Amino acid sequence: MVRDEGLRIAMLSIHSNPIGKLGTQDTGGMSVYIRELARELGGRGHRVDIYTRGQCTGYQHILNLYENVRLIHLGIQKNGDLSKLALYPYLPKYFRLLEKFRADQNLEYDVIHSHYWLSGRLGSWAQTLWNLPHVVMYHTLGALKNRTGVGMQEPAFRIAAEKELVRSCHRILAPTELERENLIRYYGAAAEKIGVVPCGVNLELFYPQEKGAARNKLDLEANDTILLYVGRFDPLKGLNTLLEAMTYLRHHPSLRLVIVGGDGIGTSESLSLKQKTENLGIDDRVVLAGQIEQQHLPPYYGAADVLVMPSHYESFGLVGLEALACGRPVVSTPVGAVEGLIRKSRAGRIVSDISAKSLAKAIESIITDSSIPASDVIRESILKYSWSNVATAVIEEYETALKQQYFDEDCLVSVRASCG
Repeated sequence: MVRDEGLRIAMLSIHSNPIGKLGTQDTGGMSVYIRELARELGGRGHRVDIYTRGQCTGYQHILNLYENVRLIHLGIQKNGDLSKLALYPYLPKYFRLLEKFRADQNLEYDVIHSHYWLSGRLGSWAQTLWNLPHVVMYHTLGALKNRTGVGMQEPAFRIAAEKELVRSCHRILAPTELERENLIRYYGAAAEKIGVVPCGVNLELFYPQEKGAARNKLDLEANDTILLYVGRFDPLKGLNTLLEAMTYLRHHPSLRLVIVGGDGIGTSESLSLKQKTENLGIDDRVVLAGQIEQQHLPPYYGAADVLVMPSHYESFGLVGLEALACGRPVVSTPVGAVEGLIRKSRAGRIVSDISAKSLAKAIESIITDSSIPASDVIRESILKYSWSNVATAVIEEYETALKQQYFDEDCLVSVRASCG
């Protein structure tokens, strides 16, 4: 079904710019996923246009990211100041800009791939207007976020929009079997409509580094025991629980926690986090590294003894995969794919009770465990998660969506003919 010259893919990421700064409010694993997948698809001769909002001044309207991959910014007045939920009423304006650009450029696509439910709304309108197959990846599900009881509750209109997308799109990509089951259970998705395709890791970027050299590069003490947190400062990520867990580990005087992420040193959220460490009496044991670009993350994994993921909910848990690719063990709650990854690598601990005390117990267990596999053995366990393998699976899902659309059209023609 794939055309000889490759597919033409309209990829939508309207609320989060794929080249935004990682760790900030709306920029995380999804952005990494989109960039890496698009790069791999473009390298295989497929043409990918990624549509996003122009959040900041200085971005080119059309940016050539990689071979055969363009990033196209759609801007409305003050759109950069809008939170993702506040974008909802502006989606029709974004779609008009999207359609105007497509029409002005005389562009034709073979498939639409929407990321997150907001983009899915645009994708559903494009699906109807362009008469194309529509593939959706939610990345997170509002119903599952609400079930955690952590942070702000997702509004009813998000849940309703997600359920409508489940019904109307041609194909849904779920990163884990668990997320597939959640789509079926909480959204009534048809099992045959869901393809399970995991996230990937850039194995050329993330690989084991000598711990001493990595620490020297980052000006970290050679003899400290270093815990690492990588992610956004969202309540759902459980960072406050991790900070509280540090208070149960005072008897490890050399233990340090390095935190990567957030909106940057000096911002209100970082100052708030700093204040919390002072209130807990652990400010001398916590290092706020701030925003770190993806290409500069590997030394942090290399310098760490263990990555800690205290999340209440993850659809996959990309940073856990990156840590394992760097040969480092992981302590995590049972979210996303991490439990299976840890079981396969035999390098980590899963905390079923997400409390500070339980998290501290798991951390202590791993940092005192002399039987952790060597770095290269840990890495070996996740090699199948290369972006090349992920791209191959995604292309197969595109083919399935294309076949489904053509099947639906043939059936419609047959029904019309029989009704003559």
